Amino acid sequence: MKTKLDYYRVFYETAKYGSFSTAAEKLYISQSAISQCIHQLEEDLGTKLFHRSRRGVTLTQEGKMLFPKVESALLSISQGETLLAQFQHLHAGSLKIAAGDTVTAHYLLPYLEEFHTKYPDIRIEMANSYSSNLLSYVKEGKSELAFVNLPLWDEELTVTPCLTIHDIFVAGASANIKASYTREELSEEPLILLEQNSTSRRYVEEEFKKNRITLSPIIELAVHDLLIQFASIHLGISCVVEEFSKESIEKGIIKPLYLTNPLPPRSIGCAYLKHNPLSLAAQAFLDIIKA
Repeated sequence: MKTKLDYYRVFYETAKYGSFSTAAEKLYISQSAISQCIHQLEEDLGTKLFHRSRRGVTLTQEGKMLFPKVESALLSISQGETLLAQFQHLHAGSLKIAAGDTVTAHYLLPYLEEFHTKYPDIRIEMANSYSSNLLSYVKEGKSELAFVNLPLWDEELTVTPCLTIHDIFVAGASANIKASYTREELSEEPLILLEQNSTSRRYVEEEFKKNRITLSPIIELAVHDLLIQFASIHLGISCVVEEFSKESIEKGIIKPLYLTNPLPPRSIGCAYLKHNPLSLAAQAFLDIIKA
């Protein structure tokens, strides 16, 4: 048995005010329409819901049993509509982002600050890990957006480049370095690289392999900022992202080495499920980045 929701709205208003005419005024329909809806509802349910008299209407025992259930259901619908309106105007909800520590610290922070200032009622949830794990977070529904190192191909995901970055090599401020290095010469220096499971490390190694050069670092680190610190105290030559190291270079903490054949630029991109529409919060965050 399926009964129209409108019938229950009529039942609720009629029971609430004890009057067909008042219910008609509240619902902006005729009194005869109210009477017809109540009659149809009683017929659908197979029971009388109201006692009718010259003074108005009162609930039968069956009507009294039904009323609190209808009231609760209509209240839930109203709350749902209110919540949906809040989501649509970004007055409620959450923004779930997955990104590595370096990308978060050196790229996303100003955008997160701007988003929070603009939409203070949206809760921001962050997950940090390697690029491969970040994509799993998106596929498992733990995050909606993942900011990862490119290139990346995955048929389940839409990947949009957001920032072009350059991998460079740096040494301590007082290190004795040459005017320029070939890739082979650089590979013979004491190198400090990120761990092998990082996308950045794999990218750099693949570029050197194109010249049949294998990189053998003396130190491997998990955090980009440690690459800068280790190079600054002359423990070796670090491979860093130029855009994330500008402040240290400008302050003279480290200095870049120049390659005769520089590494090609690459990108950081935003990945999200291809066939799932983005939430309003996620779309608003991407709009801030694009702007």
